[in-house]
Amino acid sequence: MAILYNLFFLLFSLLLTCILLFLLRVVLIKTGLIYIVKKKWRSIEDCFHVYQFFKVPEFNEGMQRNQLYHKVLVYLNSLTFIEDSDFTNLFTGKKPNEIVLHLDPNQIIEDDFLGAKISWINQDKTLVLKIRKVDKRRVLRPYLQHIHSVSDEFDEKKRGLKLYVNVVDYQGDRKERWRSVPFTHPSSFETIAMESDLKNKVKSDLYSFAKAKQYYHRLGRVWKRSYLLYGPSGTGKSSFIAAMANFLSYDVYELDLSKVSDDSDLKFLLLQTTTKSLVVIEDLDRYLSEKSTAVSLPGILSFMDGILSSSCGEERIMVFTMNSKDHVDPAILRPGRIDVHIHFPLCNFTAFKTLANSYLGLKDHKLFPQVEEIFQNGASLSPAEIGELMIANRNSPSRALKTVINALQTDGDGRGALNLGLGSCENGSRKPVEEIGEPSGVFCKEGANAVKEFKKLYGFLRVKSCRKSESFDLNSRQNEG
Repeated sequence: MAILYNLFFLLFSLLLTCILLFLLRVVLIKTGLIYIVKKKWRSIEDCFHVYQFFKVPEFNEGMQRNQLYHKVLVYLNSLTFIEDSDFTNLFTGKKPNEIVLHLDPNQIIEDDFLGAKISWINQDKTLVLKIRKVDKRRVLRPYLQHIHSVSDEFDEKKRGLKLYVNVVDYQGDRKERWRSVPFTHPSSFETIAMESDLKNKVKSDLYSFAKAKQYYHRLGRVWKRSYLLYGPSGTGKSSFIAAMANFLSYDVYELDLSKVSDDSDLKFLLLQTTTKSLVVIEDLDRYLSEKSTAVSLPGILSFMDGILSSSCGEERIMVFTMNSKDHVDPAILRPGRIDVHIHFPLCNFTAFKTLANSYLGLKDHKLFPQVEEIFQNGASLSPAEIGELMIANRNSPSRALKTVINALQTDGDGRGALNLGLGSCENGSRKPVEEIGEPSGVFCKEGANAVKEFKKLYGFLRVKSCRKSESFDLNSRQNEG
């Protein structure tokens, strides 16, 4: 009897203990005491281990953005542990009804890797890695490699292109000179009104550049390339820049020289640009002729190919636009500063057909021969002007074409002969001029002159020419019927 009583008492005690522990857990969870217990236990546990701390600042000593900081931030924001943190910021995502979690200042994120407990502390523009010394040799290097691979994969899936613009530095804080917005320009090489052969050459050049890291390093050259887009306003230079960015999946840094205080400020702005980006200065000839910027000519030359430009980042493309390069200092146009020249002329019939297909969905029309004849007689408008006429009359393709014809016959008379590099034949007709080349040479074609030599070297176009030059000049051909 005593044995049964003792057994019953033991079972009752165990049941009572379980109930009390359950109630205690409920109390701890409901009141937040479990958070205090965990925090105290972590403090006690820390007393039995020696830790080492590693700081990952947002900017390095040279005021350049620390790419590792970005990678760690992306990695931490992708962890499920962020949901268990004390403070987490909530933002709407790009997709409908998407909620995105982001780190809060002074937030601590716990992570596990290869059995080691790792902590990250989000301080003021610095991420601090806390790791046990006993685990450091075993896990630190593979852990950082793991962060790189995860963040790169996450970036590829979530990355959206950004457009950065420079702002006036009122507070003297040069760290925050760039402001960004999502880059959503829809332009692509398929929608650009340009001769298909020229587009293919540009795409090939861009693709070769993106894959040429080892080639550039073997030559001892910085992995960057520069383009000059020149031609009258409204010929599609800005849209072409957007197409380049979308083709390469590069961010765009649009630099407004009027907001740059001096040469030193220009250098700081360049330092804060990142890899995989297009650095753009539009209307450079206007700034140079009007002297409407505090930046000097030596400062611009240094920006284009100086020591700083060669040291602050790779896999970057610089793009400059001009209405005309006729009166620009030749020092600006030399190879190294400008590698590729692309001419954007007024609209010709080939470009018109591309516009008609894009804007009106027309591949052919009974009015096309009349439009072609007008172009052959020397009339032309810019692609932007023709595009606007098509947009305004998009509900009636026939009316749109008639409006374009009327505009070409009135406003467009004679404009096709301006700034197109066109000569005259003896019978008064115009001769198209095409320039194609690479840093090693340029090719000119006038009338019946044919290509003398054309070959590729290391993925780049190398063409011997009939005219001596040191630039890679790609000009849209004017098809003359």
